[in-house]
Amino acid sequence: MPRRRADADVHGFLNVCKPRGFTSHDVVAVVRRALGTRRVGHAGTLDPLAEGVLPVCVGKYTRLVDFVSEGEKGYYAELRLGVRTSTDDAEGEVVEERPVPALRFEDIEGALGLFRGTISQVPPAYSAVKVAGQRAYDLARRGAAPVLAAREVTVHRLDVLRWEPPSMALLVACSKGTYVRSIVRDLGEALGCGAHLTRLVRLWVGSFGLSEAVSLEELQEAASTGRVQAVLLPAEVALRSLPSAIVDPRRIVDLSHGRAWPASPDVRVERLARVYDSDGRLLGLAEHDAGRRVWQPRLALTPPAGDPNPEH
Repeated sequence: MPRRRADADVHGFLNVCKPRGFTSHDVVAVVRRALGTRRVGHAGTLDPLAEGVLPVCVGKYTRLVDFVSEGEKGYYAELRLGVRTSTDDAEGEVVEERPVPALRFEDIEGALGLFRGTISQVPPAYSAVKVAGQRAYDLARRGAAPVLAAREVTVHRLDVLRWEPPSMALLVACSKGTYVRSIVRDLGEALGCGAHLTRLVRLWVGSFGLSEAVSLEELQEAASTGRVQAVLLPAEVALRSLPSAIVDPRRIVDLSHGRAWPASPDVRVERLARVYDSDGRLLGLAEHDAGRRVWQPRLALTPPAGDPNPEH
């Protein structure tokens, strides 16, 4: 059994390869036990059917869960045309079967074009979306047939990787909140035969890629042998897409207390940035407000000296 650690002892990110059959909360439970801390959060839910990249934030970096979740997501998706299911994936009951027409590549490409760019998408009935305070999947399991509102999502890329009727494989790159199951369901309708998702692998979330992901077994082995640092990633991995700024040590207090401070006229950053001190220590995140010529704190990761409740 790994040695029990205090919550404040472990900080960083894990790039976990979630196995099929696990919920995202199952993964969090495994990480908590392995690292001996309850301060663990996942960035981007994956259905039990899905596998692949699940970023996990540990310790003080749980404050960055929302930021990591905003990153673009990439998927490898397999689908079966001609069969609709209650959940829009292979875990549901078959609700309809229809013949698959003789589709040309032009037909498929034309249908895919309907789902590229910014689109309006209705989430699956069996999803974690809340309806009147209740999860849609809970209502659906009770036969309540929840009516879910469409919402705007962005599909950056949607390409055919394989077409072997009635099966197809797609590469999907999309924004937060996009349901690949819904894309597959709606694509099936656009092609006139229905469809459901049979396999889903998340390839990346922001800067977290599948090739660097570790299995739960690798994580547990590292924790049990005192090698957690071998799999724990620094904040820079999650934030590498952001520009950086170095500030005077006096600004640590401003950042910690959410107070804006003057920006130099030569600052060229026009968005959120990583804020460091002159020793290269990551202090948090701040946004450059060019109109007001100030830095506006967004998240403090390091308390100022003398803080009564510091995190080490």
